[in-house]
Amino acid sequence: MAAARGSRLKVLAIVLAGGEGKRLMPLTADRAKPAVPFGGIYRLIDFALSNVVNSGYLKVVVLTQYKSHSLDAHITKTWRMSTLLGNYVASVPAQQRVGKSWFAGSADAIYQSLNLVHDERPDIVVVVGADHVYRMDFSQMVNQHVESGVGCTVAAIRQPISLADQFGVIDVDPDNPQRIREFLEKPSNPQGLPDSPDEVLASMGNYVFTADALEEAVRVDADREGSKHDMGGDIVPAFVEAGDAEVYDFKDNQIPGSTDRDRGYWRDVGTIDSYYDAHMDLISVHPVFNVYNEAWPIYTNYGPHPPAKFVHGSGDRIGHAVNSAVSPGCVVSGSTVSDSVLSPRVTVHSFSHVTRSVIMDRVEVGRSCQIHRAIIDKGVFVPAGVHIGVDHDHDRARGFTVTDSGIVVVGKGTVIDS
Repeated sequence: MAAARGSRLKVLAIVLAGGEGKRLMPLTADRAKPAVPFGGIYRLIDFALSNVVNSGYLKVVVLTQYKSHSLDAHITKTWRMSTLLGNYVASVPAQQRVGKSWFAGSADAIYQSLNLVHDERPDIVVVVGADHVYRMDFSQMVNQHVESGVGCTVAAIRQPISLADQFGVIDVDPDNPQRIREFLEKPSNPQGLPDSPDEVLASMGNYVFTADALEEAVRVDADREGSKHDMGGDIVPAFVEAGDAEVYDFKDNQIPGSTDRDRGYWRDVGTIDSYYDAHMDLISVHPVFNVYNEAWPIYTNYGPHPPAKFVHGSGDRIGHAVNSAVSPGCVVSGSTVSDSVLSPRVTVHSFSHVTRSVIMDRVEVGRSCQIHRAIIDKGVFVPAGVHIGVDHDHDRARGFTVTDSGIVVVGKGTVIDS
């Protein structure tokens, strides 16, 4: 019954894509966080947009702000739908419609963009972040929201209670586990779930609102002294205080084609280490996150590239890749690639070894190089004989970023001395 009611409602999807992504530097030095490449052929925003359109919501606005050129270009070239049917994905920058200021937070982004809501006149607004890796059918969450009659529903994923201090945690009413009792920001001693005392519900940054309730909430927040104008930090707590918020448990979300191994996968790739780890999740024999699920595709556009090519096959000069994702346009020439992700148009020359690394578009690796546990951004040329990820002191001396866990990052367009 809920599904039938939900399907008749007008739904507008708003994707919040203005994030600066400081913790992903240097990958965000020249682009917005949602535009960061991921998984070889994708951008991070492709996951949010694919989830929205696979859910059946084909009127989508993407609110952008920081360094948005590559993000806007990707959306324009990739995300085209039937205008005859009134469907669209529209990239909308900060317009200063209500004053001479940029977006002060995610809630302010929606407040300054209320003209988009007025133009569409939806019953329901689905608000999602643009920088997480996951699959989710939002229509199931919308159906619960409609059934409940509340103004706000927050998507949440179960996490061990020991990790609660890393998340915004949703405390629920034991007598009504869908009702949010309190929204806790990185609590040190939270209460476990009624049906699982060792777990808590962590906010995923995805929300469903009744349109009128959302508009009223962001208007009130715009005038509130001391507000950070943040969806999770200000808007959701206001709905909770009014007793008008429920939680949607991500474990109940059913995705066609999912397996026991990848069901319920969600990663916030907000740091270099989490970004790297999410790539490693893609490349096992039975991947933790399965991009090969054709029943719920992740859409993108990676250009008119030829097939990947593996050349030379004699002696110790054999071009091959194992436990790796190799994109179109790549040439692996007499070299070894293992446990790695190669974006389009990467060339790895003879006698080189690339292991446990993420190599982005148009990177060229010269002969006899060693690259280990590294992320190399677009357009970098690695001269012959260069080692990256082998001697971290040397990596730092060359200006590369090295995380505490030993991931080496070479920024976009870096010139590497041989």
